[in-house]
Amino acid sequence: MTTLYNQQGRAIAYISDDNGSIYLYNGTPVAWLSDDNVYAYNGRYLGWIYNNWFYDRNGKPKFFTENSTGGPARPARAARPARSARAARPARSAREARPAKPARSLSWSNLSDEEYFSQ
Repeated sequence: MTTLYNQQGRAIAYISDDNGSIYLYNGTPVAWLSDDNVYAYNGRYLGWIYNNWFYDRNGKPKFFTENSTGGPARPARAARPARSARAARPARSAREARPAKPARSLSWSNLSDEEYFSQ
């Protein structure tokens, strides 16, 4: 299990080890991984992963993991909350065409944690 932390160091979501799905700690499935790309279950392209940083569609870092390198200054990580039972994953829709990647920024994304998964 890989935990995704936000700009404040709060654990927001995790990647399941068995299928590359991303769940919120309340058990809600919100996204899935295809190579280094992140997609919502409706097929919408959300961003990509580079050096264990999760970038939004605009090239701004939104989440980091304990193995992230480079990127903006990381805050101290808070304790992870207890995980709730996972809800059933929705079917994966056809993936949206990935747009050209913008240059990576060192400024944190302005999206809220929830907006990242619904952008």
